[in-house]
Amino acid sequence: MMKRLILHLFLLAGSINLYAQDAVDYQIPPKEMADLLLAKPTPAVSIDSKAEWMLLSGRNSYPSVEELAMPEYRIAGLRINPDNYSLSRQTYINSLTLKDIKTDKNFTITGLPTPLFAGNISWSPDEKKIAFTNTTQKGVNLYLIDIATKKATKINTQFLNMVLGTGVTWLNPSTLLYKVATRPASAAPKKPLMPKGPTVQQNLGKAAPSATYQDLIKSPYDEQLFEFFATAQLVKNKNGVETPIAKPAIYSSVSSSPDKNYLLIRTIKKPFSYLVSANGFPSTLSITDLSGKLVKTLAELPSSEGRPSGYDNVQNLPRGYDWRDDEPATIIWAQPLDSGLIKKQVDFHDAVYALTAPFNGEAKELFKTQMRYQGTAWGDASLAMVQEGLRSKQKLKVSRYNTTTGSLETLYERNETDAYNDPGEPVTTKNKYGRQVIQLLNNGTQLLMNNTVGSSPKGDLPFLAKFDLGTKKNELIWRSAEGTYEVVVDVSDANKLVLLTRKESQKEVPNYFIKNLILRIANRQITNFTNPYPQLDGVSKEKITYKRADGIDLTGNLYLPKGYDKSKDGPLPVLVWAYPREFNSAADAAQIRGSKDRFTTISWASPIYWVTQGYAVLDNAEMPIVSVEGKKPNDTFIEQLKLNAEAAINKLVDAKVGDRNRMAVGGHSYGAFMTANLLAHTNLFKAGIARSGAYNRTLTPFGFQNEERTYWEAPQLYYEMSPFSYANKIKTPLLLIHGDSDNNPGTFPINSERLFNAIKGFGGTSRFIFLPYESHSYSGKENLLHMLWEMNTWLNKYVKNAK
Repeated sequence: MMKRLILHLFLLAGSINLYAQDAVDYQIPPKEMADLLLAKPTPAVSIDSKAEWMLLSGRNSYPSVEELAMPEYRIAGLRINPDNYSLSRQTYINSLTLKDIKTDKNFTITGLPTPLFAGNISWSPDEKKIAFTNTTQKGVNLYLIDIATKKATKINTQFLNMVLGTGVTWLNPSTLLYKVATRPASAAPKKPLMPKGPTVQQNLGKAAPSATYQDLIKSPYDEQLFEFFATAQLVKNKNGVETPIAKPAIYSSVSSSPDKNYLLIRTIKKPFSYLVSANGFPSTLSITDLSGKLVKTLAELPSSEGRPSGYDNVQNLPRGYDWRDDEPATIIWAQPLDSGLIKKQVDFHDAVYALTAPFNGEAKELFKTQMRYQGTAWGDASLAMVQEGLRSKQKLKVSRYNTTTGSLETLYERNETDAYNDPGEPVTTKNKYGRQVIQLLNNGTQLLMNNTVGSSPKGDLPFLAKFDLGTKKNELIWRSAEGTYEVVVDVSDANKLVLLTRKESQKEVPNYFIKNLILRIANRQITNFTNPYPQLDGVSKEKITYKRADGIDLTGNLYLPKGYDKSKDGPLPVLVWAYPREFNSAADAAQIRGSKDRFTTISWASPIYWVTQGYAVLDNAEMPIVSVEGKKPNDTFIEQLKLNAEAAINKLVDAKVGDRNRMAVGGHSYGAFMTANLLAHTNLFKAGIARSGAYNRTLTPFGFQNEERTYWEAPQLYYEMSPFSYANKIKTPLLLIHGDSDNNPGTFPINSERLFNAIKGFGGTSRFIFLPYESHSYSGKENLLHMLWEMNTWLNKYVKNAK
């Protein structure tokens, strides 16, 4: 009798647990939302430098979850398709069309593979051909489109190996360089039922702080798989004939010298790390000739496990090896002068060196930088632009390097977060080696600067300017007109100021135009893309401004439903969507970002869907976390979140468009972290939606986002910033969504699992959606439709129809 009772209780407990889990089939949101999600994207555009030919690349909306479910190996920070030597989860081009810009005529390209899964598009140096890869179930092929004949032809005889980068490089108009697989994918090592032994890691007293990467090597079998799939043969293809270069190896990167006589090659070697991804594995940097013969070994680099924690700290090793674009064959690199520790008190933190062919002499020091060296844009014999900065202090400096005299002169300095004073990026042109170098004007006295954002107190207004190297000032020569958002995509002729622009407005779909600033002839429209979102016609968009209680100015993009009249319809339920950002300057935090005049486009991640369901949506609501009174921004993270949220709510309520009693907040990734914190520490919202967040900061102990202090340096900070620590206080309904295959550093799925369990343990209201096969960014059609259904159901229940 007792046994029977125990069995009955066991079965009853099992059935209660079963029914406690709300297992559902895939659901579909309201039609307006589904149609927005599944609208076919506008084609991407690629145009030659003379603006004569355009390649239109079309994509489908989203793959099915079944496609995401295909087998993959998750090793060394990579996700590898085991059948074809390529990365899984790619977004492919599904249609290609050529357009003659002068005649405005479209041409069908013959010879394209069917079905088409294209990528890695690149124009030949003479712009008479276009290369692209096509991925099949068995392997990756390489095709050339001949512009004259409008025909595509496969040119490889062996499948390409695309596991470590795309790796397709033009050496000249008839020769391409790429990597091929050395063995059939079916020959991959089989996992033994009985391992040779346990997986063992050890550390013998050397500090090796590491970020929380995912998909790392976890066993000797993973090591075998990585070695198998990453090993490739480098080949040179001239007019369809493949010639091997050197021996098979794990090629991490390959680049040719400007004069095309040498190759800079990085090869990965053992031991493979269990703490960092493939880019951080030990490697050898060497220079070879085009036949693969070794010319010089530049460096033997250890694993990046040894990099000290802190965003401006680096390993005490040479780094950043690259070719100079303005010389035939010169290698440059940087070397720390502070042992890699930025807090060390030295006059200069980095030095940059050069070594010129035939690479048998001594390296020459070019210049030193006072901050951490970040890179060089090369020009001619008199000019290069050197960038240095400090991420921890959000500082940036750009200097003119005179390549003849060796002098270094500051051109401008600014905070990285000071968008108003960003002068833009220098316009480039091809030099005699076919490399992109800085375009000089007026006998070398001026640069043409293109700012594709153009932040201003009136919102983003992209501009083109002439930067005077003598006065170090920018003179605007063109700016997007107010009421539109127009950006310079390319400068076809810098002297005649012939531009290719992309123009849009709230009502105008983005389209491309040819503009002539000197002749000032009428703009010529060269594309005619139509509105993919007719459901949003009549929806109003406004860039609103407001202040938080401490005086910092904030902004957000407010969307109101079609036909809404606040005097008749009254305040609406509201969805506030945001992502916090750190600032060392309150003035920078107050700057206006974004433009009300951009055409509204919808991605899977957008909150704008809910404007079709009768909600007011405040998207990109500014949530700045500002350094206060010498403290670091995160020292007052929770307090500032409250100020930001209160200011947004008060603005919407005062404008009589938002109902204070029907407010929801949501976000993705760090925005999800923000959402959980707001629900744990305030009663401002009726519900929250948190997607793919990190909620326990002790799981990212060596820093997160822009916080560089470790858990052991600031344990109280890590505790207080973790909404998991306050799960007992989360009583506002919280919808948690996470991809079960999240690959983002730090946002492990266990974050959502544990937070849900904690809220449940304290009797809170929560629902946890685990999306199968999804990474940090979601892509499966059925998952996305269901996600929208879940979010809509949650908002309707706890916000729109809240008691």
